[in-house]
Amino acid sequence: MDPVIQFLRSNPWARRGLSFFSVALLVSALGVLGYPVYTNVVHDREQGQLDREIASDDVARAYRARQLKDGDPLTRIKIPRLGVNTVVVEGTSSKALRAGAGHYPNTPLPCEAGNVAIAGHRTTYGKPFADLDRLKEGDVIILETPIGSCTYEMERAPFIVEPTDFSVVTNDPAKSILTLTTCHPRGSAAKRLIVQATLSKGAGAAA
Repeated sequence: MDPVIQFLRSNPWARRGLSFFSVALLVSALGVLGYPVYTNVVHDREQGQLDREIASDDVARAYRARQLKDGDPLTRIKIPRLGVNTVVVEGTSSKALRAGAGHYPNTPLPCEAGNVAIAGHRTTYGKPFADLDRLKEGDVIILETPIGSCTYEMERAPFIVEPTDFSVVTNDPAKSILTLTTCHPRGSAAKRLIVQATLSKGAGAAA
């Protein structure tokens, strides 16, 4: 007889422990598989509400007055190559990022001079930035705000930085660029994947 089977038969506590361990593994596996599904449901609900809000006169007035609060709809980001079409909210708090993508509040508003920075999820909450690594030089990114729109064009391939490297979102009024940040590799926060694009000539938000 297998020694392990013999041990389990002669030790009831070991059988109970093994059963508990098996159940714990099953629950853990269900949690890992179910969490992304749950976050996507939350994201879809958030986006449905944001879709309605971003078209309202109240949001346009708040945008012009620079009075948008954490979690308020700020702009719609479209990335044609990836099929991304997501409403970006103001702020990068955990609550705000349930929308999928959020604007770094210490950076300029979309289409303004400087470094406009947006963070987005790669594996949860709709994962709008899941495939940023597929972007290439020449690809465009469109931002549609409550008061206008603009287009940015990539002049370099995506690159990777340390998660503590905040220089990529540092503002530079002499430039007009868009910076997108997300985790790298997928499912890990070990690094940050960065996409930067330059405001196209003649583009800009409506006054």
